[in-house]
Amino acid sequence: MNGSDHGEPLQDDDDGVSRRGFLRCMTWAGTGVLWMANDGLPRSVGLSSALAATAPKPTGLTFLQISDSHIGFDRPPNTDVLATLREAVAKIKTLPVKPSFMIHTGDISHLSKEKEFDDANQLIREVGLPVFYVPGEHDVLDDEQGKLYRDRYGKGTKGAGWYSFDQHGIHFIGLVNVVDLKAGGLGNLGEEQLKWLEDDVRGLSASTPIVVFAHIPLWSLYPEWGWGTDDGARALSFLKRFGSVTVLNGHIHQIMQKVEGNVAFHTARATAFPQPAPGTAPGPGPMQVPAGELRKYLGVAHVNFVPGNKHLAIIDTPLA
Repeated sequence: MNGSDHGEPLQDDDDGVSRRGFLRCMTWAGTGVLWMANDGLPRSVGLSSALAATAPKPTGLTFLQISDSHIGFDRPPNTDVLATLREAVAKIKTLPVKPSFMIHTGDISHLSKEKEFDDANQLIREVGLPVFYVPGEHDVLDDEQGKLYRDRYGKGTKGAGWYSFDQHGIHFIGLVNVVDLKAGGLGNLGEEQLKWLEDDVRGLSASTPIVVFAHIPLWSLYPEWGWGTDDGARALSFLKRFGSVTVLNGHIHQIMQKVEGNVAFHTARATAFPQPAPGTAPGPGPMQVPAGELRKYLGVAHVNFVPGNKHLAIIDTPLA
């Protein structure tokens, strides 16, 4: 990954994998990671260590991220996406520390059908937490560019469904970059949303931690496959003055991370199916995996915020 060479100083983690190597490649093969701040710089810790019985329990605000449930998808490598979403929900319910809320970074459904949204809601409701949503491109396939999605999840939002809220001193911003896709499938925010974002953060102190979540990555992860947002750099320019910015995305169905200046980028696994690493296949799409290994490639993210730390700590946990 080209962007990893422009981030902050890199250290080795406790599993013998350098952060430079970690940031250059994705860890969809079942390795979870916990991000912690160390003297203001992020450090990765292997999931095996983070989840050890001796590991300290998270303090401060904790919340969850799930993504890309694709309810309605019924082809290999996963012909029962409801079952894997159900497993993700079950895993969340066993967490020793109950999170404050959950965010879903899009593609709740596969074809924007009411039954798909109904089936997803029935399971997600079992988590027993407030849930904040942003749409994926598969959620806005109806004739009115996402009316079904907005009717269910967009009450009180602006435009195509963007909004912000505050929790424990953190300012959360949900953006929509899937309604007017650009050439090659690149995400797009548009002038109206960008103006709203600039106004939304104008009055905030530079010390306010910012968490942005959207479906398609805001950074140019792999534009050849549409894995990026055409005007994402403009959105990020409004956040340069803040000391801590975390950007959470879905869409690519695998873990990829980058730290650049004040911004930590993190894309999450799907609960439905994996996709290939950038450039390793003719194009994006469901990746076939060996029989019995699907759940190693699916999972959820558990995010922890401790006041004073520059970046959030993120534990990615596979279903297997």
